[in-house]
Amino acid sequence: MNSGKYVFAQVLSLVNRYEFQKCVNRYNGDYRTRGLNCWNQFAQLFFGQLTARNGLRDICLCLNAHKSSLYHLGIRQSVNQSSLSRANENRDWRIYADFGLYLISLVQPLYADDSFEDFEIDKNIFVLDSTTISVSIILMEWAQGKYSRGAVKMHVLLNLRGSIPTFIHITDGKYHDINALDEIQVVYNAIYVMDKAYGDFKRLFKLHRAGAFFVVRPKENLKFKAVLSRKVDKSTGLRCDQSIRLLVYKSNKHYPEKIRRIKYYDREKDITLVFLTNNFDIDALDIATIYKNRWQIEVFFRWIKQNLQIKTLWGHSENAVKIHLWTAICTYLIVAYLKHQLRSSYSVYEMMQILGISAFAKMPINELFTNKQINQDFKEQPNLFNYS
Repeated sequence: MNSGKYVFAQVLSLVNRYEFQKCVNRYNGDYRTRGLNCWNQFAQLFFGQLTARNGLRDICLCLNAHKSSLYHLGIRQSVNQSSLSRANENRDWRIYADFGLYLISLVQPLYADDSFEDFEIDKNIFVLDSTTISVSIILMEWAQGKYSRGAVKMHVLLNLRGSIPTFIHITDGKYHDINALDEIQVVYNAIYVMDKAYGDFKRLFKLHRAGAFFVVRPKENLKFKAVLSRKVDKSTGLRCDQSIRLLVYKSNKHYPEKIRRIKYYDREKDITLVFLTNNFDIDALDIATIYKNRWQIEVFFRWIKQNLQIKTLWGHSENAVKIHLWTAICTYLIVAYLKHQLRSSYSVYEMMQILGISAFAKMPINELFTNKQINQDFKEQPNLFNYS
């Protein structure tokens, strides 16, 4: 990373070409390709994400305007919009998904020692949720959503240590959130935090039997019998800490063991929240605090929609959409990797903003991230609980 290289080329050099090519070879991605092989396709889409281009036309326009610099940028050649669009339609999306999973395995351990701000727990804590991207049902007939509308869902399992996604599943809008629980690989002794949409007792019991813990909000019509009550300090907002058994036959059949029920009153919002968990060892107030941190996945979704190009999709087929979304996630992970390598105090958001306007600058990349001026606008975060 010297002063003679473009900033974009320095960032692109962080990508392990060997690992990427392994993913390409796995699905024979470069079969009968000429100039626009899978690597060149990824480099151009990565350029579009990093510099916040609005579509394939913008990417091709910018790269064609800098033809003399493409080699030094790390891009083999520029192509027109049609060629790039055809590549997105025809190249196997699993190439980019597998490379995204490789980046997850690379980046996640780098943030494994990050501590939680509000509590001290040595377990991994994951938040599972989904975000919906509205699309045209006329252009994307495969992306069926509710009420005859088009929608694409991205299901994400977020590790709260470093806010690194560990699982991503892209579906149409009718795919129910609870089904994503069947797709994740359960980590022993980890805590999974979910909202009401994931309150399926059969699947929660599978988590329990796998040696994992859950914190979930139940539906209002939950029928139960309290078998044990513990004393709580009501000045902290806690209202009760109980061990319960489910009364409905089907629910009790799916989850035959005791569940811990905790009620918490949020004075600021003037609302009472109820949590269910299978962990009987952690302090009740810490359980409420763990759920409080569920808002971090909402921040993550808001961040990628505002700073990565995913609200307007760069293709209409399911294959093209998945390539687009996986490339966006790869961009986030690469910048998170760069942040750790530089030991930068900038947030990933701030680094994205700087890299986006500095792609064609020729300077050592570490010089971009010195003498930080803290902007409080970048620190904006929602307060307390998200009540969805």
